[in-house]
Amino acid sequence: MIRARVRPIDALRRRWFGSLQLRVISTTLVLTVTVVVLAGTLLINRVRDGLVGTRVATVVSEASTGIRSAQQLADSSDLVQPPGGGQLIDQIARDLAARAGNPPVYGIVLLAAPGNSGSAPERSTGNIDEASIPDDLRNSVQQQQGLAWTFTTIRYTDGSSAPGIAVGAPLTVPSVGTYELYYLFPTTGEKSSLDLVRGSIAFAGVLLIGLLLLAVYAVTRFVLSPVRTAADVAERLAAGDLEERMRVRGEDELARLATAFNSMATNIRQQIRQLEALSKVQRRFVADVSHELRTPLTTIRMAADVIAENLEGLDPTTRRAAELLGEQLDRFEALLGELIEISRFDSGQAVLDAEPVDLLLVLDRVLETTAPLAAAKGSAVSLSVPDMACTAEMDAMRVERIVRNLVVNALEHGEGQPVEVAVGCDTEAVAVSVRDHGVGLRPGESSLVFNRFWRSDPSRARTVGGTGLGLSISLEDARLHGGWLEAWGMPARGAVFRLTLPRIVGSDLHSSPLPLEPVSGVGAS
Repeated sequence: MIRARVRPIDALRRRWFGSLQLRVISTTLVLTVTVVVLAGTLLINRVRDGLVGTRVATVVSEASTGIRSAQQLADSSDLVQPPGGGQLIDQIARDLAARAGNPPVYGIVLLAAPGNSGSAPERSTGNIDEASIPDDLRNSVQQQQGLAWTFTTIRYTDGSSAPGIAVGAPLTVPSVGTYELYYLFPTTGEKSSLDLVRGSIAFAGVLLIGLLLLAVYAVTRFVLSPVRTAADVAERLAAGDLEERMRVRGEDELARLATAFNSMATNIRQQIRQLEALSKVQRRFVADVSHELRTPLTTIRMAADVIAENLEGLDPTTRRAAELLGEQLDRFEALLGELIEISRFDSGQAVLDAEPVDLLLVLDRVLETTAPLAAAKGSAVSLSVPDMACTAEMDAMRVERIVRNLVVNALEHGEGQPVEVAVGCDTEAVAVSVRDHGVGLRPGESSLVFNRFWRSDPSRARTVGGTGLGLSISLEDARLHGGWLEAWGMPARGAVFRLTLPRIVGSDLHSSPLPLEPVSGVGAS
């Protein structure tokens, strides 16, 4: 369940970071919505404050005029009020109701002030329920003895309600007592106006956001389309299609980008073709020279063999010269053979003759043939093998050549120290590692050792007749199997070379059964 929740998030993250257009549009959307919401809120608040302020000023002024008129009517009336009578109250209510117009723009509520006799009549107009008057407003009217107002919900006797403003003031009625006169002005018109403004702003905001997103989409698509085209063309160029080019339109910055890109692609194609031509010439030269040298080399070898058969009749100086000639001919033949092998790799003509072979058998043959060299160098060769057979599909001749090169290399650079050979295998791969305790490798040299004719110390002479191509050929042999040939080393700590081959030729390698880097200078880890 956790993975199921994480995968959509990862997909969304990859989509976010993989699309510049998505990031631009999303950022524009967020910023636009923020600006529209803030501006709309500010505008609505300003409109609301203006409408409410104007409405409050109007109703307070109108209520103040009506309250003064009612007080004048009460003071000037010559009606004699019997105890509990309501003629004057009714007259005041009718007069104020008449001022409200038809339909009425406000309602009136006349409530007896606290302390009045219980028989004091109370009146209301417009079917307004007395519960519409908030207690806080009544307290203000009773305590301040002046005009007061507040927002309220106007409740009607039929159960309906509407937002409104209540304005109240005390009213003294002779022979009856003190009353509280309240004007209730509905604000449904202002609410409708505010709702209209709010809806208009929301519609305009949504329309603005939509139009802006369309504009941003069109602009980013127009701008990024050449960039996408350049990326696609670059990918096809990287895949080897060197004839791909961008279409140039106009003379603007994008056109200059396309022109520069096409010029770059043309230059790269020319350089690649030049390098390919030089490489072909080089491979052909090496192959031709190697083959052309075989005939004179064979003749020289025959002459050297004849001389070698008659060494006893030669003087010491001539005998030594004949021996040196034979040694150098052996080295030259080895170099020529390896040059021919390199030319096969370069031309793609190397063929793998793979069959199931036990790596331990190959290693036994290598150690047997290199035993005289180990004795001459004074290096003890130790072998560590697993309890199981390490069988894999391999070209036995090529693998034997790889392992022999590794062992000979360790003996040559081991300075007489022990050489440790280890074999390992698992269900996917087999491996052999060779470690010496000699001069080692400096940082960065672990990848250089496989270069052709490379030597860590050019002034150091090869003592076993090496050609400088052994490790390079070994690397190509390992790659031909689909395997790895790796090196590790540190100055004064020696070096480790590890060969890893898949049990089945062509299968992918994910790890090696043997470690590459040693631990604390003891063994390999």
